[in-house]
Amino acid sequence: MGQMRTEEDVIGERQLPADALYGINTLRALENFPLTRRTIATLPEFVPALAMIKEAAARANQEIGALSAQKAEAIIEASQEIRAGKHDAHLIVDVLEGSGGTSSNMNLNEVIANVAALLAGKPVGDYTFIHPNDHVNLSQSTNDVIPTAMKLAVFRVSEGTSPALMRLAAAFSEKKKEHSQTLRLGRTCLQDAVPMLFGQTFGAYKAVIERHAEHVEELRRQLLVVPLGGTAVGTGLNSRPGYKQAVFRHLSALVGHEVKSAADPFDGMQNLDACARLSAELRNSANSLWKIANDLIVLSSGPVGAVGEIALPAIQAGSSIMPGKVNPVVPIAVCQAAFAISGNDAAIAMACQQGLLEINCYGMLVCDRLTESITLLQRSATILVDRCVRSLTVNEERSRQNLLASCALATALVPKFGYASVAAIVRAALDEHRSFLDVAIERGLLGQKDVHSLMRCAAAQSTLTAE
Repeated sequence: MGQMRTEEDVIGERQLPADALYGINTLRALENFPLTRRTIATLPEFVPALAMIKEAAARANQEIGALSAQKAEAIIEASQEIRAGKHDAHLIVDVLEGSGGTSSNMNLNEVIANVAALLAGKPVGDYTFIHPNDHVNLSQSTNDVIPTAMKLAVFRVSEGTSPALMRLAAAFSEKKKEHSQTLRLGRTCLQDAVPMLFGQTFGAYKAVIERHAEHVEELRRQLLVVPLGGTAVGTGLNSRPGYKQAVFRHLSALVGHEVKSAADPFDGMQNLDACARLSAELRNSANSLWKIANDLIVLSSGPVGAVGEIALPAIQAGSSIMPGKVNPVVPIAVCQAAFAISGNDAAIAMACQQGLLEINCYGMLVCDRLTESITLLQRSATILVDRCVRSLTVNEERSRQNLLASCALATALVPKFGYASVAAIVRAALDEHRSFLDVAIERGLLGQKDVHSLMRCAAAQSTLTAE
């Protein structure tokens, strides 16, 4: 394909490659922002969302008479090719370009214009038919297009988040049923506390994960409120009457969900609080998985020299030097993902806070970090289900031994014998290095035949609320 050249096509010693579908604005960004070496084409769902906006804008502009049918169809066809991933190699701006999204917007505008030129039988670089700014960007600004594209991209990427969490919750629900009568030693501050059931443990994990799944789904719906149509600062400058209503109608049809205009366009242009809220919930969800993963690490520790009450599946060798060692590799990986999501949330919070006056120019970072957090959370939940929870087993005998050797039943005896009397037996058991039950039986507080029923009674007191 021939490149139609101008004086402007050269920057220093560099010039546009002959087969490039991008233009001079993209080349400048390539020179200016060599940061992550990851292009906008690698940002999940971002380019397709941006191309949908361009298509919707072309349809709206044609509908209100701002664009001829021929030009609109050329933009629409080029946008559809981009949505299909056909021209990703030419969408080369860095995801952290420092222009508030202008470089990303212009990269797409230029590629669409050049694809449209080729479709019309014209050379690349001939913008007489479709111009990147005058036609592709008609009725738009980077300032309303980029935050709209990033919200739609995050909405699409997060589609699988709640289902992934619900799969994990379902796996814990199965474990809850399987171990509804399995006794274990409850611990507080990592110290022996009271008898409980493993079913209650797994039930708590199920409940918190379900709650996060519900919250994530509620928050992602807020992303469908966007500032499109506000153009530069919210006034809608340079867009014709009727454009805004038309573009939202066409965009909603392309997205497959109703996309709504911000109630106050100036608020919509300036604030990314919906993204900050979603990020915070992703962090909260990751923190809960982190807590559960830590519990699994502790409960499976040993298995001889520590707790050893559960066994995690041996999916790989745990050591290059210690034969037979099995590490809790999946819970550890889940913890690492949670660390990364927490870091992403900190970056997103700072970026959302740093909006200055009429726009927030840090949307590209927000989009990049949000999509990574979403991906990490979804994958964490998936590997925790498939590579760990479904195959974990409970060592019922070890759990029973730990319970019997502890002072866990002491609290259950307080209502009958008083705190001071029971505390004296606990101290005696510790001083004599004997089990609490042996000392309690010896002193007549309970009989041997009462132990099992008392343990079950103590553990079952909260069963009704746990179900």
